[in-house]
Amino acid sequence: MDDASPIDRIRRLLGPDHTVVTFDASTATSAQAAQAIGCDVAQIAKSLVFRAKSGRSVLVVASGTNRVDEKKVGMLLGEKISRADPDFVLARTGYPIGGVAPIGHLEPPHVLLDADLQAFATIWAAAGASNAVFALTPSDLERLTGGRFADVARAPG
Repeated sequence: MDDASPIDRIRRLLGPDHTVVTFDASTATSAQAAQAIGCDVAQIAKSLVFRAKSGRSVLVVASGTNRVDEKKVGMLLGEKISRADPDFVLARTGYPIGGVAPIGHLEPPHVLLDADLQAFATIWAAAGASNAVFALTPSDLERLTGGRFADVARAPG
């Protein structure tokens, strides 16, 4: 991309319709982000990167209260996936774990969006750093990422 900071890249991609908010405290986890923002943990759109068997990166944007069911995601993609290590995440996205934004990746990933996020008028996503977030709607998320909503959550229990 360029020499801009990850947060600046996100600001440029989002344009004037969205504001990146930074905090003194960490927003790296869903619970930390919800506490800093003052929203429900389920409104946090956490970006999780997986490695498909083919080697491509897969981004699953999940509700902060959900765990991703890797088997469901693998079935949706037609290939097995596994958790990506921090080096893979940084190399493919340009973001460190804890600050992975759903947009602006160095290599465009295959994107799936947690259907549970559609229950909220406003959701919050990381903005390229472990203390930066931005608000958006589920339809914004779909438009900005090119992803599709699907059942990706692991059943409770």
